[in-house]
Amino acid sequence: MEQRRAFVRRHTGRWSAFAADGAVLCIAMVWGASYPVAKTALFFVPVLALISLRFAITAAVMTCLNWREIVAVKASDFAASLALGTILFAIFVAETFGVSRTSATNAAFIISLCTVMTPLLDYGLARRGPPLRVVGAAILSCAGVAVLCKQLTALSAGDGLVLVAAGLRALMVVSTKRLMRNRQLSSGALTAVQSSTVFVLACVFAAVTGVKVDRSVVTQVPFVEALLFLSILCTIAAFYIQNLAVRRSSPTKVSFLMSTEPVFGLIFASIVLAEPISARALAGGAMILSGTIIGILGDMGTRRRTSQTVDGSAGPLTT
Repeated sequence: MEQRRAFVRRHTGRWSAFAADGAVLCIAMVWGASYPVAKTALFFVPVLALISLRFAITAAVMTCLNWREIVAVKASDFAASLALGTILFAIFVAETFGVSRTSATNAAFIISLCTVMTPLLDYGLARRGPPLRVVGAAILSCAGVAVLCKQLTALSAGDGLVLVAAGLRALMVVSTKRLMRNRQLSSGALTAVQSSTVFVLACVFAAVTGVKVDRSVVTQVPFVEALLFLSILCTIAAFYIQNLAVRRSSPTKVSFLMSTEPVFGLIFASIVLAEPISARALAGGAMILSGTIIGILGDMGTRRRTSQTVDGSAGPLTT
């Protein structure tokens, strides 16, 4: 009987991890579509206004769904959530301003460089060097971005801001894993606090910088559609799933799965904004996907070997 229970627990855990990885891949697809949609929304409102409206919806929905837990949240959990919300705000400011100043395709490509940065942070904070397989996969993904983005050697201001956002994304993935370890706060409550933090900060900065919005503009159908897509799918669903998945997976694996985002971004930019798909773009996309698979396998193999260490002093790489 005990052997049967152990078998069920082991296979349940595997399916749970598989489901988490599949969910992250869906996030990559949705976020890939977010670049052309965000660029469309920015035709109507300024950056800070878009962030404010987007997270007003997110904060309202997630707070209503999780208000009981939010009221009872511990001070330490709340502080950790605020810190993650501040990082999230910085990501969206850099990324959205970057999207407004570069192409949707470039933005999707450059953001995937977080796959190079995340392993360095993840393994570095654990005081371990990344395995050669993971380093090689990161370099391959980076090379794929270089192939895709013709101007990677001469970044524009928009490209540079998206690059900053990529670094902040890596910081977010690693920080979420560490700050939320062994905490009772659910992924829904965490998303609610994070989104509320972003909303408040966006409103404050919008007020300080004198950002104004024409009410007649925000009621137009194309903007409303873009806002709802960005709020419900790209923010509420995506960040809830990411907060849930990163607890059941490793930051490095999450980052490599998310590196498929530019491939989806390329496809949706072509559909929504009619940006062309070239042979160069297809080659770069194939390199990114190859790097993703190699990186996931390398990371999983290293963590499996480490967890089976006899002396017990070398636990999981993410501590």
